[in-house]
Amino acid sequence: MPFLYRPLGDKRRNEHVNAKAKETQKSKRTKFHKRLQHCMVLLALTKSVSLSVRTSATAFLHPHPQIRNYQSSRITHQVLWMSTMTISSSASGEGEKSSSPISIMDSDDNKIQEKQEKVSKTATAKLISISPQSMKEAGERIRSGHLVSFPTETVYGLGCHAIDPTAVKRVFEAKERPLTDPLIVHVNEATTALNLWDASSSSSSSSAENLEQRALQALTDGFWPGPLTIVARASPTIPSIIMAGTGYVACRSPSHPIARSLIDASGVPIAAPSANKFGHVSPTRAEHVMDDLGMEDVWIVDPDLDVDDNVTKQQVDVNKDYEDDVICDVGVESTVAKVEMESEHSGIIAILRHGAVSSQDIYDCLQSANLLDNFQVKEKMQSTGENVSHVAPGQTIRHYSPNVQSFMVSQDRYSTSCNNLWTDEELAAVKTAVIIDFGGRLSSLKEHSLAYRDLSVEGDSNKAAANVFASLRWSETIDGAEQVFFPELRVDETDLVKEALVLAVKDRLTRAASGVVVTSLMTRTTTSNTN
Repeated sequence: MPFLYRPLGDKRRNEHVNAKAKETQKSKRTKFHKRLQHCMVLLALTKSVSLSVRTSATAFLHPHPQIRNYQSSRITHQVLWMSTMTISSSASGEGEKSSSPISIMDSDDNKIQEKQEKVSKTATAKLISISPQSMKEAGERIRSGHLVSFPTETVYGLGCHAIDPTAVKRVFEAKERPLTDPLIVHVNEATTALNLWDASSSSSSSSAENLEQRALQALTDGFWPGPLTIVARASPTIPSIIMAGTGYVACRSPSHPIARSLIDASGVPIAAPSANKFGHVSPTRAEHVMDDLGMEDVWIVDPDLDVDDNVTKQQVDVNKDYEDDVICDVGVESTVAKVEMESEHSGIIAILRHGAVSSQDIYDCLQSANLLDNFQVKEKMQSTGENVSHVAPGQTIRHYSPNVQSFMVSQDRYSTSCNNLWTDEELAAVKTAVIIDFGGRLSSLKEHSLAYRDLSVEGDSNKAAANVFASLRWSETIDGAEQVFFPELRVDETDLVKEALVLAVKDRLTRAASGVVVTSLMTRTTTSNTN
């Protein structure tokens, strides 16, 4: 599982790391990998998880206490989850039973190798191309209750049969996602979604339900297919696990040709959150999915893979020319809008998550449908803990986070009105920091930092949104990185905001930093929370 032990260690700058240091780091990473594999093998041979297993797995963790604690907790989580899965298979006669833990040192090498191969065959991700045959098989896999990861115009999704509770459970297990965080159902046709919402599927004909149905119809007509998720009261056919028990279901119709092809091939609605471990940075490429879910039983659709020799690019309907190697061209998750009825004659459209569709866009849509007398558009963003059930995903304060401590630098510090931007102590501290900038706000730190990248030098929000998740993942790959800094973005938020992607980028960076804004690059001195 590359996500667990990505190398973060050497404290020297990238360009000064010599070959010997790199070899040492590689050796430690290899040893840790083998120890973790051995732990997983033990779980296939035993019912219990001993302290020695966890100790063996953590023998080669990162020396930095915060990173080490994070990696250790991830390993414990994975070991316990693997143990549960192994015990289940043992009960069904698929695994071997043992009444006591087996020491790694005492295990027979051949037996270990055998079990490693068995585990790798049953729990290793597989990359597939976008050939017609591959897409057909992926559709069959979805229909049979298994997982397929696929690109959309926003990010990569981890898809399953939306009406199959067992399949939905597999998504939560693979992502290690709390059941309080609901999933979005993906469909090709608006009529499919309308049947999943209570206002459209109900036989009742009250004026409130008719009004709600008109609003749902207007929004689907105006924005689908595209990056808008609509939340409304669910029909009784929807599994509770998808909705986090709230009674509301979120639906979206993606515009990406590969996503639409997979939905067609499966013949069922596909529930799909982002294809990453919960709380980690969302993926926008197949390799990002492999980093997080490489040890899970999932197929990953990769447009970069060559299709079958007898199939030309012109014959692959879902293939397109991806400019600048971009597959998910929007780059951030969809806008989420909830339709709420307050009375028989009035309601609100609540914006729960910022994306490419703005409040102004939704206002204009309602105006075109002659619904402004009945509906208001309101911002209702939330930042909560993981123990709170939500009607839509992306509401927790810590989300989209890289495996390196991240902070937003207060605008008061990088404002052009400041005469002396940074102290000598701060410039020394930033030598072990990665800077992810936007519009050159932190460009004065470029020459002093360990690594620097600007989401868009020109301040283009479309380009920044397309790059934000890839850049957050890039920060994890920088050897010696101890912190990541990005600028605090203060947006003049009027009642209805046209520049939707600026708010989307701000939201992702805020949650990546867990809402923490620092007034000093010496992060142990002064911090404040935006929520």
